[in-house]
Amino acid sequence: MTTADPAGAEAALGAMRPGPSSPATRVLAQARFEAVTLLRNGEQLLVAVLLPAAVLVGLVQAESISLGDGRRVDLAVPGVLALCVISSAFTGQAISTAFDRRYGVLRLLGTTPLGRGGLVLAKAVAVLAVIAVQVVLIGALGAALGWEPAGRGIPAALVALILGTWAFAALALLLGGTLRAEGVLAVANLLWVALLGLGGVVVAGTELPARFETVLSLLPSAALGDSLRAALVDGHAAPGAWLVLTAWAVGATLAARRFFRWND
Repeated sequence: MTTADPAGAEAALGAMRPGPSSPATRVLAQARFEAVTLLRNGEQLLVAVLLPAAVLVGLVQAESISLGDGRRVDLAVPGVLALCVISSAFTGQAISTAFDRRYGVLRLLGTTPLGRGGLVLAKAVAVLAVIAVQVVLIGALGAALGWEPAGRGIPAALVALILGTWAFAALALLLGGTLRAEGVLAVANLLWVALLGLGGVVVAGTELPARFETVLSLLPSAALGDSLRAALVDGHAAPGAWLVLTAWAVGATLAARRFFRWND
């Protein structure tokens, strides 16, 4: 006959109980939720994938739009990848952040074990995951259209994508955390259209009127587009464009920390 061992039983039960999740686990779980939510949202899917794909096909086929010297598809794909970053890191993230703030989601999540810092980090990871999906899809479409990227420039392109994501995600938090949701919806979509046409994103600044040259040299959109074209077309880095992106990223991050409001 065996006798009960309360201490041993309690230890066994303790081992069976799930312990508190680590900060990394909480961040990854929230990031997965954010990424899946973005990809399931029809409006965001339109801006993130369908419109960039349509822009790519249109640029390759529309001979009337000058893209510069070189094969059209090789010049178009880097610009469309830059547009993907702006779509997901800026437009989509600004709108989702603004409406989460309006409905109290940000305030609620900020009081959970995830914390405010964990929530911001999860959003960053989610954006990077969505952009990775966009790069694969646009890259596959570009390859089907005959795209031949410069292989030696891929590391420089990855640096440009990371810096661009940081800059535009910080700008999204600044916009989404300060204006009312309806205002963010209007401003974010308007800026997307403006940057697409005159921001040096899909069409290099050298192909736009000379009067825009000074302004374009300071825009993060042009810096991202130029750095991706330099990497994937010419196979070299663009330190000047990286410096512009870094300046915008640091400035927007500091401004977001100062002015971001968790309540509407």
